[in-house]
Order: sequence, then structure tokens, then C-alpha cells
Amino acid sequence: MLYRRAGLRHTRYEDERQLWPLPFDRGLVVLVLVLLVAAPLLVNRLYLVSYLLPWIIWSTAALGLNLLMGGAGQIHLGYGAVMAMGAYGSVHLVRAGVPFEFAMIGGGLISACVGIIFGGAALRVKGLYLAMATLAMQYVVDFVIAHVPMISGGTQATIQVPAVRFLGIPVAGDLPTYYVALIICSIVTVFILNVGRTSLGRALAAVREKDYAAEIIGVNTFKFKLLAFWISSFIGGVAGSVFAVCYLRAISPDQFHIELSIQLVAMVIVGGLGSVLGSFFGAALILFAPIVLNNLIGGIAGGLGLSISTDLRSHVPLVLYGALIIGFLLWEPLGLAKIYNNLRNYFLVWPFRHARR
Repeated sequence: MLYRRAGLRHTRYEDERQLWPLPFDRGLVVLVLVLLVAAPLLVNRLYLVSYLLPWIIWSTAALGLNLLMGGAGQIHLGYGAVMAMGAYGSVHLVRAGVPFEFAMIGGGLISACVGIIFGGAALRVKGLYLAMATLAMQYVVDFVIAHVPMISGGTQATIQVPAVRFLGIPVAGDLPTYYVALIICSIVTVFILNVGRTSLGRALAAVREKDYAAEIIGVNTFKFKLLAFWISSFIGGVAGSVFAVCYLRAISPDQFHIELSIQLVAMVIVGGLGSVLGSFFGAALILFAPIVLNNLIGGIAGGLGLSISTDLRSHVPLVLYGALIIGFLLWEPLGLAKIYNNLRNYFLVWPFRHARR
């Protein structure tokens, strides 16, 4: 059986530290990659642009936030502002003639530098106080972007993204934008997967569990918390750059308000803190659940001949969507990744069962 652990006898540490030691896991990863690469040939353009592309971008952003919240145990309620800085920074660099590859890195560095300033000030507090500090960052960045014409062109002004190239290929149309987002998401995913196997990942895990205990055993908690803020903000800035260039094509201050930050936090919590796979699950649920519920309610109402007002139809899916999130937090607080892991562990021993004593 491809999914069974039987027969795996590691004789080297390198084998034990593999990301996917089971043949089933490796096959599943290859299958998912093949499906994502071949998605433009398999799905309609509407689904590619309206569903797959934003899911990939939001998953990239959720991975960066999950490194901070799940990896280092630090809450962040201003991640939308981090993405805004990356988006505006990269767009202005592109408009100044900088190639998109360097503009994207520049946007990430701008987000990282500003994020580390707020992170350094916030690291003297924790818990709800840290949440308030990062929330303040969201409002400060929103105000600066909206009221500094040099950045946004004025209150509620819209900046068009110019034509860009990625590795010499014009980023225009459905296929190039999709593949650019997929490449960036793949790079970030591989990076996050490998962080946990490094000394950085182990130090962040120690800080996450008990920061004062980590300090006792020699871990510089301030340094690693600051580093977690820096890396997370850099990834958020890169995700904001991809969001602006590959999806929005025009940016304005109202696209990066507090609602975006709350959605990103929900993606991480519902998907599973500290889980790479959970970031993808959480992004899918937060993005697609309202759409599915809206269509489901419309279909049921049409089938039963019920007349539902437009206002009620627009609010009922949101109520069910909120109830769905609360249900996940009540019955499986470790998120969707834990549900997948339970199912996977079941099949690892199926058809046998653990003996009960």
C-alpha cells in the first residue's frame, strides 16, 4: 500500500528529515502540482481568473502570516497594511522603470522595514496588547497611504499598474499572470516548509511555546521575534505586489482596509496555526464559502419557489459563513489541517485499528 508506513526503515538522518517520507505523500504533491500547472487547460477562464488566481495569492499571504502567528506565536492584526506597502512600493518602482522582479523584492523590503519598526515597538508587549499595537499599524498605514499624494495620488485615488515583464515575458492576460502567481507561491511554500527544519524554525518554536523558557535555554527571544516579523512582512509585501500586478491591475487605498487583515487572520486560524497545508485550506474556505453558500441559498429558494429579498439573500450567506467558522473553532480548534491529518492518520493504519487496553 502506498499510504502505509510499513516497510519504511530509515538508516540515515537525511531520510528521516524528508519533507514527505511516505510515497503516498510524494505522489499527492506531484499530482497537485501537475493539476495546478495544467489548470489553464482544464478549467474555464472564469474559474481560473476569479477563483484559482486569488486563491493562490491569498494562500501566499496566509503562509507569511502563518509563519508569524503559528511559527512564532505572535498575533498580527495589520497584515493588510503590510500587503498595501508591498503593493504601492512595487507599483511605484515599476512606474519608475525598475524591472518587476526587482520591484517585487523592493516592495517586500519596504514592507519588511516598516513592519520591523512596528514589530520592534510591539515586542515589548504580548497578547491583546500586541494585537492592539499591530491594529494601530493598520490604521496608521491606511491614513498615510490615503493622505500622502506622493504615495496614493490623493484620497481614494486609483493608480494604474503599467505593463510589466517577468523574466522577459509580458505579464498580461490570463496565463502569464496565473503562472507568475503560481511561481511565487511555490517559492514561498518551499521556503516555509524548510524553515521548520532549520535552527530558525526550532528557535521560533521555542519562542512560540514559552518565550521566557526559551530565553533561559539561550534563545534570544527579541532577535527571533523581530526576525519573524521581518520575514513575515517581506512575504506579505511580495504577496501584495503580486496581488496588485497580477490580479488588481489598479490599486487604491480602499483595497487594503482592516477587513482584509481580519480575513487573513481568519484564514490562518481556520486553516490551522503552524500548518503550511492549513494556509491553503483556510484561504479556500474564507474565499469560496460565501460564494458557495450564496449559490446554495439561491438554488434552494428557486427550487422551493420562495421569494427572498436581495438584502436578505446578501446577508444570510454571511451569517452562515460566520457560523461555519465558529463551528470549526468549537469542534476542531486546530483547523482544517487537523481534520485532514486525522483522515490521513486513519488511512495509515486502515483496515487495522489500534488495540484498546
